[in-house]
Amino acid sequence: MTTKNRISAWEFFQSLGKTFMLPVALLAAMGILLGIGAAFTGGTTIEMFPFLGNSFLQGIFNFMIKISLVAFSFLPLMFAVAIPLGMARENKEIAAFAGLMGYIAMQLGTNFYLNETGLLKVVDTKMVMGIQSIDTGALGALICGVIVFFIHEKFQNVELPDAFSFFGGTRFVAIATVLIMSVVGLAVPMVWPFFAAGINKVGAAIHGAGPFGPFLFGAGERLLLPFGLHHILVATIRFTEAGGTYVTAAGETIHGALNIFYNQFAQGAEFVSPEATKFLSQGKMPTFMFGLAGAALAIYKSAYLENRKKIKGLLISAVVASAVGGITEPIEFIFLFIAPVLYVFHAIMTGLGFMVMGLLKVVIGNTDGNIIDFLVFGVFQGFWTKWFYVIPVGIVWFLIYYFVFKWYIVKYDIPTPGRDNSAQAKEAVDSGDIAGYTAKVMLEALGGKENIVSLDNCITRLRLVVKDANKIDVEAVKAAGAVNVVKLNDTNVQVIIGPKVQVLKKQLQKLM
Repeated sequence: MTTKNRISAWEFFQSLGKTFMLPVALLAAMGILLGIGAAFTGGTTIEMFPFLGNSFLQGIFNFMIKISLVAFSFLPLMFAVAIPLGMARENKEIAAFAGLMGYIAMQLGTNFYLNETGLLKVVDTKMVMGIQSIDTGALGALICGVIVFFIHEKFQNVELPDAFSFFGGTRFVAIATVLIMSVVGLAVPMVWPFFAAGINKVGAAIHGAGPFGPFLFGAGERLLLPFGLHHILVATIRFTEAGGTYVTAAGETIHGALNIFYNQFAQGAEFVSPEATKFLSQGKMPTFMFGLAGAALAIYKSAYLENRKKIKGLLISAVVASAVGGITEPIEFIFLFIAPVLYVFHAIMTGLGFMVMGLLKVVIGNTDGNIIDFLVFGVFQGFWTKWFYVIPVGIVWFLIYYFVFKWYIVKYDIPTPGRDNSAQAKEAVDSGDIAGYTAKVMLEALGGKENIVSLDNCITRLRLVVKDANKIDVEAVKAAGAVNVVKLNDTNVQVIIGPKVQVLKKQLQKLM
């Protein structure tokens, strides 16, 4: 593919949302390390289990805390590198290198401007990559990454005169990036106050809604998920002023709900505020760990008796993915397109989960809202997290989901798995495992390799840019193992697979 293939608005926002997953995955994993380390170095835990006070074990736990800080300390840098890496269609390694150099060049440009104008000692600054600069946080890194992506797309195939040909092609990307991003850095002190003011207004509106704010966030995130744009809303709340601002005892300003939680959590239990977690894991738990399990049971009970054994594995794996992995798409996309009313109900219940957990002052942070977060950041930390509220609320959510889904599916004869006896449906149920032969079938169902412009994936879905979406045989794609197909427009398509999507993508790439 060449740069002549212009990126559409849909593809741009789809790709941008997907790029957040790489740094967020590391952040979630490091958060678990931090949680385990903090849990087993706490005085209460050592009193209960004295053997944990062993100096060797305490050294291991403190080491876990220390290395977990790599994700929190360098989060903006990770965004600056991950965004061009994830969005670039080719020469991804060049894009990632340019992202690194562009972020550094931007800080140097800002430092130069502040120094030359005498503002270095007047403006609120922070050491970024060893450079005294303005702390633009994750949003500044996001803007940097997007600009570097466009620089990469523009200059990766540039041809220079023979005398300078060595610097042409992909080598020119880093050169152009340093020059352009250093100029962008000069502009940061002048334009950043306007960006910060805008984000602060968004944050003020959300926090001004009181308990209703977490509801808007939780419901909005679910409603954006089918379009793949939920990551943008989530990142805004987690990493910018929209998610809150906290000033540490040392005078450092922390922005974003997730950043604030990790900072407070690392200081000790007495520092963690419910305000820092009301947009985090705890809000997902009633739905992810309980509600969707109730929906799956309702789908199972609504299926025809002769089909229940066939769909049991599909539903169990979907529930495990949600409750243990925090991955909900495999079950959500079962009913999203055939019963959108149920999906709206699901979005509202998710929002209510956030609101109820906030009202109960539960304090369980991190990102995934699964059993791991519940144990590591809830149960293992002690009763101060109020983890015990999750269980009764979750049971209520399970029952509500079960009875609402069961009633709606039966009343309106919704063709959920096990209620459709067509040959295509049976084939789709039986071929859920992604094997080599299904990749060949899927490639043909997608219109063949000639129809695919670009192929990528996020956690649970293939993201494709195709020449003509009308060439895709949706039923054949589903028969090859997909849960569903989302045609966003004539060229942008998502194929919902589940946790095995990475394996399938690699098989498709080999076939292509």
